[in-house]
Amino acid sequence: MKSSGTLIAAAAALASGVLGTLAFAAPPAPPPPPEGVQRTGLPPMDVPAVNGSPDDRGLRAPVLKITSVEVIRTSHAPVMDIIRVRGQASTGGWEEAELVPLTRGVPADGILQLILVARAPSEAVEASGFETVEAIFPLETNHPFKGVNVHGALDSVSVTSLPGYVEGKDTTEDCAKCLGKYFLARGASAPGKPAGELVREEQLPALLRVIRPGDGIASADSNPNRLTLILDRDGRIATAVWE
Repeated sequence: MKSSGTLIAAAAALASGVLGTLAFAAPPAPPPPPEGVQRTGLPPMDVPAVNGSPDDRGLRAPVLKITSVEVIRTSHAPVMDIIRVRGQASTGGWEEAELVPLTRGVPADGILQLILVARAPSEAVEASGFETVEAIFPLETNHPFKGVNVHGALDSVSVTSLPGYVEGKDTTEDCAKCLGKYFLARGASAPGKPAGELVREEQLPALLRVIRPGDGIASADSNPNRLTLILDRDGRIATAVWE
């Protein structure tokens, strides 16, 4: 039978562990904004860098690009503006899309800056086509903003008059049909090869890594918004992944 001293020590250790867990799960709430500073629905948040280590996969990252921004104004009092944003993620499997404010207080130009983020897949994913994601962000009644600019990983889309609607104009190739085609570097030519068998670098996302058979790989970092192409010895695309 254990002594009372042993039982007390065990109970104290258990209580300490539980309190530590609770402290981790429920961090203190941030302080309220200073008086006179306009709230924007959510406080600015730190967004994990998308070019960190492989262990960073599965964390929130900016969605690849913004396809549309719409600001809807309600017709019944109290009047509110609701920001609705659609974007395209690099692959399927991105979850929990949300709009995170980058603006603190009232900006001098009156433009609210947001970033569209989501939880990226935990592993590299083959290029099979972009996936649409969507998020909304309500603004408080009588907010001071005259416009909104929403950022993705590759671009941003602005609505400069509220309410309003603007579409993005990006036509980046999703590389879903790249396999087996020849990769053509920017400015290069491929005489004698049909256009349907070529994938031009200028059509692909700006965050691009091309690995040829003789290339070394200097870094094993992970970025769910970077397209990696692995070429065979003929210059054809053997693998296309977002990694």
